Amino acid sequence: MWRFVGSRLLQAIPVLLVVITVTFFLIRVAPGGPFSSEKAVIPEVKAALEAQYRLDRPVLEQYTAYLGDLIRGDLGPSFKYPGRSVNELIAAGFPVTAELALYALLVALLIGVGAGVIASLRPNTAQDYIPMSAAMIGICIPSLLLGPLLILVFGIYLDWLPVSGWGDMPGDKILPAVTLGAVYAAYIARLSRAGMLEIMTQDYIRTARAKGIPEWRVVVVHGFRGGLTPVVAFLGPAFAGLLSGSFVVETIFQVPGLGRFYVQAAFNRDYTMILGATVFLSSLIVVFNLLSDVLNAWMNPRLRSRPEQNT
Repeated sequence: MWRFVGSRLLQAIPVLLVVITVTFFLIRVAPGGPFSSEKAVIPEVKAALEAQYRLDRPVLEQYTAYLGDLIRGDLGPSFKYPGRSVNELIAAGFPVTAELALYALLVALLIGVGAGVIASLRPNTAQDYIPMSAAMIGICIPSLLLGPLLILVFGIYLDWLPVSGWGDMPGDKILPAVTLGAVYAAYIARLSRAGMLEIMTQDYIRTARAKGIPEWRVVVVHGFRGGLTPVVAFLGPAFAGLLSGSFVVETIFQVPGLGRFYVQAAFNRDYTMILGATVFLSSLIVVFNLLSDVLNAWMNPRLRSRPEQNT
């Protein structure tokens, strides 16, 4: 297992380096700059600001200096929030984003696993077609469209749930979590159905049924461990995707998460904030993918028997 984890970590290092490098040079070639505005800035003031943030140095020197700071865990100062570092801004916004992603993942698991298992118990019947059709609809509707629809129905017409904010009123987390988790619930439903259909035809399942074990116990005890393996493999990328994909939902529902700083940084050309958030989210994606691989390998020992074949 340790060799398996080590091989995954060695693969993650060049991936992160590529992400950092591409992001660094892309934002440098983008039009405008962090101190460009409609109001003209005195050349002396602009030169002093660029010197303070090392923007007057050659690009390659800026890149190597940034990598040196990054190794020490310093993501640099924010260009648009004087006196605050990128580390502080991420620490302020990420807990809210993580909480939203966690609620969305719970929604996705409850809806997705439930629908997938129900559909797999009676394939090619209405019990199968209805939840899988709903899953297909969920995949096709983006969060940018689903969020306003939920606001219109449950927030305005029915007046059941608040349409914005985070933590101020009861139920204000429901609509953002459902909006963010709906697409992943659809994917999990299809993965659950496929995994359960495959596992429920195995010999040991037929043996368990022949012994007279209740059907619910056959499904839950014997079927879930193998049938939900694809879902377990999907959890790491799913949670990472929920973290990085929550920016649209945060904007729609006015959630004060990391997405607020990231979107503002993109508009303001806040180089360090864009880089810091990208590096941070990319690292989380790598970590959650690694955790997913480890959990999947623990459930299926064949995956870790020869780690050099799983690269």
